[in-house]
Amino acid sequence: MQPILNTRLMHPRDQIIVIISRVYNRGFTTTSGGNISLMDENGDMWVTPSAIDKGTLRASDIVCVRKDGTIEGKHNPSSEYPFHRAIYNMRPDIKALVHAHPPALVSFSIVRQIPDTMMIAQARHICGPIGYAEYELPGSEELGVLIAKEFEKGYKAIIMENHGTVVGGSDMADAFQRFETLELCAHTTLLSTNIGTPKMLTEQQIQDFEALKDTRLPEMDSVHYPPSEQERRAEICRIVNRSCRQGLMISSYGTVSVRWEGNDFLITPTDQQRWEMQPQDIVQIKDLKREPGKNPSRSVRLHSEIYKRYPHINSIIITQPPHLMAFAITHETIDVRTIPESWIFLRDVHNIEFGPQFHDFDKIFERLDLDEPAVVLQNDAILVTGDKLLNTFDKLEVAEFSAKSIILGARLGKMVPINDDQIEGLRKKFLS
Repeated sequence: MQPILNTRLMHPRDQIIVIISRVYNRGFTTTSGGNISLMDENGDMWVTPSAIDKGTLRASDIVCVRKDGTIEGKHNPSSEYPFHRAIYNMRPDIKALVHAHPPALVSFSIVRQIPDTMMIAQARHICGPIGYAEYELPGSEELGVLIAKEFEKGYKAIIMENHGTVVGGSDMADAFQRFETLELCAHTTLLSTNIGTPKMLTEQQIQDFEALKDTRLPEMDSVHYPPSEQERRAEICRIVNRSCRQGLMISSYGTVSVRWEGNDFLITPTDQQRWEMQPQDIVQIKDLKREPGKNPSRSVRLHSEIYKRYPHINSIIITQPPHLMAFAITHETIDVRTIPESWIFLRDVHNIEFGPQFHDFDKIFERLDLDEPAVVLQNDAILVTGDKLLNTFDKLEVAEFSAKSIILGARLGKMVPINDDQIEGLRKKFLS
């Protein structure tokens, strides 16, 4: 497991190294591509260097451009730092910028389109409206002027024509979650066109989702943290971190919970960077009361009802892997009868319309049981349940791999699933 870090407490150099490593390791940029910067409280800009391998950058490689224009460091700053400077001058509220060439967003940039973030409720909230900057020579003052003008309009993310994207935030974590969320929307859109037509949420549906922010559970009077509880907190953090590294979860979304005692459970918080989740961030829920001073995931009531209704379920993951999300936004049903393992682990995976996960749980319970441990929540997420958390995570991986295989296979021809006789053979051998 990689160390879990709180970037907000780090030196600007270290913050940039953490984020550029995530960007590079997730395949969102190349050895030479992309650049990241951060404006500190003194008005000094810290920025990645020019022509240095993004896969091996160290804190000592990061360049500081002082407020007076003096450059400090053993390398030259990125050739594109002029547009970073132009954005910071235009938007004092922007303190961090991520520019990269993630494949899906580049796809949109080369066909002169902007991804629609209305496909997922929190994506619209995190990304906001998306700007568009026409082509100019990379590293030129003209490019800086064009991009700064887009940011002047209030955008925090823009598509750069035939170039990529640049995303800003109030700090480095905020900028990265916006960048990661926008790439998820672009990637999911591209995948979905292989199996159907993306269907967007309405403004009313987005507003209804946002209203859930005001839902708060009462606080407990007292809390105890025995070793078994602490072990489960650490286990949740390991799975969240692993999910982020494998592209099964992003900074802005992903909920994990584990049953603890009776129907009481531990769950990830809301409005918390998933990459940086730490054991003390996890929220204890007891008798539908929350640990004091913490706010659990908005889906906390759904988790509570699942644990009450299904004694055999001891862990739940709700998240947004891109290939499964292609089925979620097209409302197409995923047939996991691809290989024996997929059907054995998942059986039938049903689609649930958008909304019941927030209030009408019975519609989910009609499709979720011991034999069918996962459901797709349209325009929202995949919900997977299981006994032990690692087992639930395994099912999530199998579901995403199955979705990926189906989407890739769609370009080759019509899927031929395992037939009923073969399914019966699997049932007798593995489930009887």
